[in-house]
Amino acid sequence: MPSLTEWRVPPAYQPRPGDYSFDLDRALSAVVGLHSIIPADAFTAETLGTERAGNGVVIDDGLVLTIGYLITEAEAVWLHLGDGRVVEGHALGFDSVTGFGLVQALGRIDLDPLPFGSSAAANIGDRVVVGGAGGRTRSVASQIAARQEFAGYWEYLLDEAIFTYPAHPNWGGAGLISAGGELIGVGSLQLEREREGKAEHVNMIVPIDLLKPVIDDLRKFGRVNKPARPWLGMFSTEIDNRVVVIGISGNGPAARAELKAGDVILAVKGEKITSQSAFYRKLWALGPAGVDVPLTVHHEGVTFDVVLASTDRARLLKAPRLH
Repeated sequence: MPSLTEWRVPPAYQPRPGDYSFDLDRALSAVVGLHSIIPADAFTAETLGTERAGNGVVIDDGLVLTIGYLITEAEAVWLHLGDGRVVEGHALGFDSVTGFGLVQALGRIDLDPLPFGSSAAANIGDRVVVGGAGGRTRSVASQIAARQEFAGYWEYLLDEAIFTYPAHPNWGGAGLISAGGELIGVGSLQLEREREGKAEHVNMIVPIDLLKPVIDDLRKFGRVNKPARPWLGMFSTEIDNRVVVIGISGNGPAARAELKAGDVILAVKGEKITSQSAFYRKLWALGPAGVDVPLTVHHEGVTFDVVLASTDRARLLKAPRLH
C-alpha cells in the first residue's frame, strides 16, 4: 500500500488554535485520509483514475463522509488515521446529485464525530477552516469568499455552492469547519477566479445542508431512494452564452446518438438554452432517467434535431464489493 504523500500547508496559511473558540485539534482529528482502489475496467477508471486519494470526515460511529468521486466504483477503501493506523472501509453510498459519498469503517476508529452545523447560516467573509487529514499542518485557515450557483461539466448543478479562499491544495473530501467548530461542507474542487486582475485559486465546497435530506437513504440503500435524473453522458461547458459539448462519455446516450465535441446545444424540447444551468434544469424537468430527450444541435454550420434515450448513470457503474 503506498503511503499518502508527505506535504504541509505553508505555516502562514495554517489555522492557529488561539484564533478559534472551539478545540481546533479535536475538531481536525475527525478528518481522516482516504485511499481507494478502482478496477481498471470500471466506467470511471479512465476519467477519475484507478487509485484515488483525499480526505473524509467522521460524522458518526465509524461513518465517514467524503466527496463521492473518490469512492465511486471502489473495490477497496482504506482510511488513514492521525495516529498512523490504517483501517479498511466499505464504500457505502454515493449521491450523484449532491456529490456526497459515505464510507463505513470496517474496524474501530475511536474518533469523535464532527457535529453538523448549518451551511445556510454561513456568510461571505466568515472565518472557516478547511480541514485535511493530518491536523493543523494539513489544514487551511480560510474564509467564505462566495456563495453562488455552480454548474459542473459532468451534468452536475448546485443551486448554491460555497467557495473558500485561500484554497486547500488537497481539497477532495476536506471538511469545511465553521467558526463554531461544526461541519458545514465537504471539499469538491479547486477552481481559478480572477480578482483585481490576478488569478487566484478557490475551493468549491458542497454545503452540508444538502446531505441532511439524503443521508438516511444513503446509509440504507447506498443511493437516494427515488427515480434517478436522466443522464446523457455528455461533458459540456458554457462559452459566450452557448452550451458547447467538450467530450462524450463512452457507452452513454450521447455517444449512441453520435454527438461529438464541438457540437452546440441550442434547445431542449424546442426551448432555447443559453446557459449550462438552464440546459440541466430543462433536461431534468423532462422526467426521470429513461425519458427521451429531444435536442436541437448545431454542428459546423448545420442545425439538426436529435432524440437521445436518457439513462440512469448508476447502471453503468460497478457496485462496490463488501469484503
